[in-house]
Amino acid sequence: MRIALVSFDADPITVSDSPCGPASCVGDLAVALTEAGHGVTILARRTARDVPEVATPRPGLWIRYLAAGPVEPLEGSRAVAVMPQLAQYLTQLWRSDAPDVVHSHGWMSGLASVAAVRERGLPLVQTFLGLGRLERDQVGRAAATHGRVSAEQVVALRADRVLAASEADAFELVRLGVPRGSVSVVPRGVDVDAFHPDGPALRRRSLRPRLVTAGSLRRAGGVDDVIRALPSVPDAELLVAGGRPPAGGGPDPDLVRLYHLARRVGVGARVRLLGPVQRSTMPALLRSADTVVDAPWFTAFGSVLLEAMACRRPVVATAVGGVRDIVADQITGLLVPPRRPDELARTLRAVLSEATMPEAYGIAGRDRILARYAWPRIATATAAAYCQVVEGHTEAAAASGQAMAGPRSP
Repeated sequence: MRIALVSFDADPITVSDSPCGPASCVGDLAVALTEAGHGVTILARRTARDVPEVATPRPGLWIRYLAAGPVEPLEGSRAVAVMPQLAQYLTQLWRSDAPDVVHSHGWMSGLASVAAVRERGLPLVQTFLGLGRLERDQVGRAAATHGRVSAEQVVALRADRVLAASEADAFELVRLGVPRGSVSVVPRGVDVDAFHPDGPALRRRSLRPRLVTAGSLRRAGGVDDVIRALPSVPDAELLVAGGRPPAGGGPDPDLVRLYHLARRVGVGARVRLLGPVQRSTMPALLRSADTVVDAPWFTAFGSVLLEAMACRRPVVATAVGGVRDIVADQITGLLVPPRRPDELARTLRAVLSEATMPEAYGIAGRDRILARYAWPRIATATAAAYCQVVEGHTEAAAASGQAMAGPRSP
């Protein structure tokens, strides 16, 4: 098939060496689809002046950059404002070079794609990078800002198929009114060749047990809870990977908040805030951990857990969202309630005091990743969803043509 992946929210090239997030996962999916024999074009918004109009990182894969708005990353209402222009670009592009199927990533990309596929009647598959109503309900954040919740509902209802990252997301989509038959659960994948047990590990400075956490440093990301648990996990050190590069010479306010929190609860000497960590460095960091901990209040992604389990490390995580799909409790790791530092501390103490159980968790975790989350398997499931949508469009077009032709004369 000829596949168009629309990813306006993030650029898969400029973040190619970042930990797995929305953009790098789009890039990984594109590579896996090309390896399966499909032709893939990624449509991204130009956010840097030093990228070409069209890039060809490998045979069968093209990345086309569309100019809309200022050449810089945009967020919130500034990003929403350029979606109509991007929709026009897509419409013009697909008039002369239409793909077999369009797969949009993120609600803003979905808005542009819904408008652009209408003229040609192209099949549309949608993936959301988290759901606004889920964030609003579980965290109390103003996720409805810029009309996100209502926009997600419109996009989900107009797409031919929605790919949910987890059963929790699938349930939420049905709550939005999407027919269950139009939702397929296709999780994020992990590069099992890059993230594997054998290889260098980040050097240790001491014999302390090491905990590693990575991902969002927002309060809802749960790193605050891990730091609050640390006083009750004697001697353990905590390495925190994540944050934003300094903007305009100023420090990341989330890193500043966590620094002061660690000092306030008396574990400043045992917490190392690493800041942004390149994707190429993540395997060594995860391999160095005695346990990888991920304690978000909600999640639709769980990337660090996929990567840690691929590296055969035991994991402790909060039982929220897609995490409940990824971690088999008491088999590949342990699940705890969110926003409970006391329970988290008790569980971490138990894991670090065990002699053999963490190794068993790690082995089972690696097996689970190979069986369910390797990118070739994810690409196969994604392509199967594409085929169903394309076949549905073909059948609908044929039925429409017969209806217009009317009954044949005897």
